[in-house]
Amino acid sequence: MLPAAPYGTSPTGHVWYPATRVQKGIWVLDRDELLRPTQLVPTVVEFSGPVDHAALVTAVGRSLSRHPSLRARFRLDVKRRQVEYTTDGAPAEPGFLDAEAEGWTEEEVDNLVRALCSAPFDLAKDAPARAEVVRLGPERTLLVLNVHHIIFDGVSRGMLLDDIVALYRAVANGAEPLLTTPPHPASVVAERDSDAIAEQVAEVVDRLRGAPAEVRLPFTRTGHEGTEESLLGATVADSLDPATTARIMEIAAREGCTPFMVGVALLAATLARTGPQRDFLIAFAWPGRDDPATADVIGMFMTTVVLRVTVDADDTWHDLLGGVRIAGMEAFVDSDVPLDAVSAALNPDRNALWPPLSPVLVNLDEAPRSLDLVPGTTGRLRPLDPMFIKYDLALFVRLEDTPDGRRLGLSLDYPVHVFGTGEVQDFLNALRRSAADLATFPENPVLEESVRPHATAPAVDLDDPEARLELVRSIWREVLETDEVADDVSFFESGGDSLLLVLLVERLGQVSGREVRTMDLFRSPTVEGQAELIAAAAAPAAAPGAGGDRAALLAAARTQSTGAAR
Repeated sequence: MLPAAPYGTSPTGHVWYPATRVQKGIWVLDRDELLRPTQLVPTVVEFSGPVDHAALVTAVGRSLSRHPSLRARFRLDVKRRQVEYTTDGAPAEPGFLDAEAEGWTEEEVDNLVRALCSAPFDLAKDAPARAEVVRLGPERTLLVLNVHHIIFDGVSRGMLLDDIVALYRAVANGAEPLLTTPPHPASVVAERDSDAIAEQVAEVVDRLRGAPAEVRLPFTRTGHEGTEESLLGATVADSLDPATTARIMEIAAREGCTPFMVGVALLAATLARTGPQRDFLIAFAWPGRDDPATADVIGMFMTTVVLRVTVDADDTWHDLLGGVRIAGMEAFVDSDVPLDAVSAALNPDRNALWPPLSPVLVNLDEAPRSLDLVPGTTGRLRPLDPMFIKYDLALFVRLEDTPDGRRLGLSLDYPVHVFGTGEVQDFLNALRRSAADLATFPENPVLEESVRPHATAPAVDLDDPEARLELVRSIWREVLETDEVADDVSFFESGGDSLLLVLLVERLGQVSGREVRTMDLFRSPTVEGQAELIAAAAAPAAAPGAGGDRAALLAAARTQSTGAAR
């Protein structure tokens, strides 16, 4: 495979390069007024602390000018029927607004940010990036960046922000930054043999054939589908407690699964538990940077890949994770296969302007949450408003270190005028219950909850005492099949027996994601006592010495001996 070669020099002196297959697809999407906003990649950073605004504007301007992709202009060569681009255009000039000095209100600033983040680009005339530095006050500054997806992906965003920080520190100190000259994107794009592509497409089609191209979501459509408003997105988000997160990642590691694969498994399981579908095609974004030469290139290398996940009636969580790992590895190997060719073979009646094959996406969220500009000045990403989404549902999975430990974050993006927030929030709660089941009962069938009565107890914040009480009350009502539960009356006095106690143990552990033992419930027989028990409990850990590890057995024995001697 050889790097893509330029077509030559035009009469105006510009050198034109062939757009990649992915860029051609994005260029087509940008022609559609409805889908155009979904091709923007906005970033809003709010800095807290003193900022040298002149230095920041200079740093942003230098960054926008030094990367070839950020100077690109696109056109359609009708004769060749080829989308092509040049990087000889002028870079964008960052703007500066002193909102405090000019008397802007917070609402007016928010309106400006929305406009900057949603205004389209004329790819033939405009630099595909814009930037604005907004001074809100002595200790507050906004950096608003918006870049077109045709030359920008998630990896590029991190590179651009790092670039701006390095340039800012140098400019503020009157020094020259030690930055390498970025390669031209065309120098790292290889042309593939058409026969090899066709052979790979056939293999992928064979693997995916028979799976439904539609994912049946447990949501009621509002009737606004197809309107411009339907692309406006919203987000619901939650995170698992550190103990549950640790247990899930331990189980996943045994199956060779990454956090992304955990997200795919949880999504497929929850869809299967809340609906009749058992065979799913799920899309995800592949960075497309397998070549080390792309490491320093701001550009659009990402591709959309589809994997197939099935949830059979007897599959345990271990089985599901193993299946997702295999499906993921197969998809990774074929990540450079053009999805439009696969989609044309499997779903020829599709709308070519809409996500092919699957309306559901899973991605690993690796966007930086904070940005240290200089000591004493930290930037944090603002939530996007407006946000545009072209998928019916997008799950983002994030492993994040917090003061109380590592948490697995789950967030769902959805078109706000197509689905109601309440139903999406219910689905997020169902995702949490799936995660609790995975953490607590990995040997159980994945679909077991779908046949269990009243299995829809809401996800709760276990750090909230009232929420814990209500969780335990709801499980008591379910197990005892009664609406009346007293917080200070024992389980047996309320009508329970030993068999129901076993069920109570299972349900409390399943819904809370915490280790609950039968003996503990005997010692804490009331709602109040069990709520405190859940607060103190941790997710179940592997037994010491599990698997015949002699060293672990010896260590466990010595610990027990030491404890007994005290």
